[in-house]
Amino acid sequence: MRHIRVAIAQLNPLVGDIAGNVEMILEAYGAALAEKADLVVTPELSITGYPPEDLLLRPAFVADAMAAVERLAARVGRTALVVGFPEAGHDLHNSAAVLAEGGIRGIYRKQVLPNYSVFDEERYFIPGDEVGPLYVVAGVAVGLTICEDIWSPVGPYAEQAAGGAELLVNINGSPYRAGKQRIRETLLATRSSDVSVPVVYANQVGGQDELVFDGGSMVLDHEGRLAARASLFDTDLLVTDIEVPLPYRQRLLDPRGRPHRDHLDRLVVSATTVDPNRATVAPRVERPLDPLAELWQALVTGTRDYVRKNGFTDVVIGLSGGIDSSLVAAVAADALGPDHVHGVSMPSRFSSEGSRTDAAELAENLGIDYRTIPIEAAHEALLEMLAPSFEGREADTTEENIQSRIRGLVLMALSNKFGWMVLTTGNKSESAVGYATLYGDTAGGYAVIKDVFKLQVYELCRWKNSRTGREVVPVTVLTKAPSAELRPDQRDDQSLPPYEVLDPLLEAYVEDDRTAAEMIEMGFDPALVRRVTRLVDLAEYKRRQSPPGPKVSPKAFGKDRRLPITNGYR
Repeated sequence: MRHIRVAIAQLNPLVGDIAGNVEMILEAYGAALAEKADLVVTPELSITGYPPEDLLLRPAFVADAMAAVERLAARVGRTALVVGFPEAGHDLHNSAAVLAEGGIRGIYRKQVLPNYSVFDEERYFIPGDEVGPLYVVAGVAVGLTICEDIWSPVGPYAEQAAGGAELLVNINGSPYRAGKQRIRETLLATRSSDVSVPVVYANQVGGQDELVFDGGSMVLDHEGRLAARASLFDTDLLVTDIEVPLPYRQRLLDPRGRPHRDHLDRLVVSATTVDPNRATVAPRVERPLDPLAELWQALVTGTRDYVRKNGFTDVVIGLSGGIDSSLVAAVAADALGPDHVHGVSMPSRFSSEGSRTDAAELAENLGIDYRTIPIEAAHEALLEMLAPSFEGREADTTEENIQSRIRGLVLMALSNKFGWMVLTTGNKSESAVGYATLYGDTAGGYAVIKDVFKLQVYELCRWKNSRTGREVVPVTVLTKAPSAELRPDQRDDQSLPPYEVLDPLLEAYVEDDRTAAEMIEMGFDPALVRRVTRLVDLAEYKRRQSPPGPKVSPKAFGKDRRLPITNGYR
C-alpha cells in the first residue's frame, strides 16, 4: 500500500497584504517540512486573500500577485506547495500554482465559477477549460481543483478521477454559515466515494468584512470516510498520511467508478522516494462544535479580525443594560480581551435604575472598562433648541430618536478621541423591520449581531452563562421585557409583535424569500404578514447605511441579500 503525506496549511490571510500572506505561507511550509510532508496545500487565492473583490480590477495588484508566486517558487524545494492566486493572461483566472524544485511546475485554472449568494466570481474571472495534467508527487497522481469545482456534481474532479488521479486536492475559500461544516462533510464523502479516490479539502479561516471563514479543512478516504479534520475557526497545520489504494478493485465492484481511462497527462513534480525512516503520523480529527458554540465562535472570529485587520486594538459599546448590548460586549471581550473593551452607560430621564445596575454588573462580570456619561443635559438642550420649530406638534418618535442620536454622537466622540471602534448592538430582527434609529444606534464601525435574530440572542447569552459556569449576563437582563427606554414604560412589544411570533415570520420572508401570499398560506396571520413585510421593505434604506457585520445565517442583509431601495413590488 502506498502513502503520501499531505500538510494542509489552514491560513488566515489578510486580503491585499500580498507580502504578509507570502510570509505566512512560508512559515507554514517550513513547519510542514519539519513534519516531512510530501505536499503542502494552502487555500484558494492564498496569495491575495479571499475574496479580493475589485482589487482584481487593478492590473498592478494582479501583477504583484504573480510576482509574489514567482518569488515564493524560488524558495520551494522538493516538497511541493500549492498556492492560489489571480492569473492574468488574455483574461483573468482564479488559479492554483504547483510549486517545486525552485519553480512553477504547473497551473490549474478554476472551471466552475460561483455566482450566487455572496459569490460573484463571474464579475472577475473566466473559467478554465483544461482538466489536467495530473501532478505526480511522491509517486502519486494528484488532481487539483478549486472550491466550486468539487461542489458541482459534474465538476472536473470526476474527469480527473476517471483520467487516473489517485488523490484529489481541492483548495477553498468557503465562508461559514450555520450548519455549513456538516454540509461540506456530506458532500465530500459523496464525491470521494463516488470516484473511489481520497479527497484533500483545504479551507481558509478568519474574518473578512462580512464573511467569516471557519476552516475545518479535512481529508476523506477513498470510501468517503472522514480521515482527518483541522480545527474550526483557528489557523492550523493538518498533517496526514493518506493511504493511496490501487483504485481498480473498487471500480470493479462499484459501477460509479467507471469508466477509467488513465488518459490525462502526468507531470512529475517531485521525487518519488519516501523516507523509509519516516514515522507514521497519527490521524487527527478535531471535534465539531455544537450549533451555539459554532455560532458564538463565528461572531468572535468575525469581530476579532474586522477590528484587528483594520488597525484597531480597542472597541467601545453603548451598554443599555439590555440583552443585545450584553451579548455584543461578551463577544467583544472574548474576541479582543476584556482590557480592549470599553462600555459606556448613557442614561436619560427614561432609563430605569435596573438598566443602569444591569449594565454595571455586566461590565464587572466581563472585567471591561466601564463609564457613565448621562445624556440629560444634551437632551434638554436639543429639545429647547428645537422647541420653536416643533411648536404646536405633539411629541412622537422624533423626540425619542433624539436620545438615540445623542448616544451615537457620544460613542463616536469617544471613538475619535481614543481611536476605539464603535460596535453597534442591533440584532437581525430589529434591523429587518427598521426598529433602529438611523445615525443613532446604527452609528458605528461593525455590527456584531446584525445577522442574529432576537431569540438567538437570548439563546447565546444563556449558552455563555452555562459554558462559563457563572452568571456573565445578569439573570435580570435575561428575564426583563426588552425595551429601548426612549419613553416612559416603553416595551418592544408595544411596537412589534412578540419575538416568538416575529422571528419565524422574518425567517420565512428574509431567508426563505416567501411572498406575503405564501406566508399567509403557511398559516401566518394575514394582517401581521402585510404589516411586517411592509416594514422590512421600507427599512432597506436604513440597512444600506448601517455598518457591516458577520454573516452567520443562510441569507444575511448586505452583500448576501440585495434588494432595491426604490421598490414597488409588494
